[in-house]
Amino acid sequence: QVQLVESGGGLVQAGGSLRLSCAASGRTFSNYGMGWFRQAPGKEREFVAGISSAPGNTYYVDSVKGRFTISRDNAKNTGYLQMNSLKPEDTAVYYCACGPRGLGQYDYWGQGTQVTVSS
Repeated sequence: QVQLVESGGGLVQAGGSLRLSCAASGRTFSNYGMGWFRQAPGKEREFVAGISSAPGNTYYVDSVKGRFTISRDNAKNTGYLQMNSLKPEDTAVYYCACGPRGLGQYDYWGQGTQVTVSS
């Protein structure tokens, strides 16, 4: 069992930056791929970025490529999402997730952190 807790959300102006963190409990986090998702009001949850268990492979949705960077520090049991050049359309609740089954197929989820980008 893995528990995930996100932090780092907040209110930022367009063009600004935020860094989200995802703190994991349990010794298996380093063996799992992890990802970030987001859900805006009235919209379905969407995949944003993913990273393999050994931090060598990363994946991004086209809308964030070149602006967001996913990373992880397995020694600290923590994952990150660095978000630069934020846009109002990035406003959403951001969730981290992890699991053993593969990219986008995660079994464990955090409670989410709100990111609001003002224009």
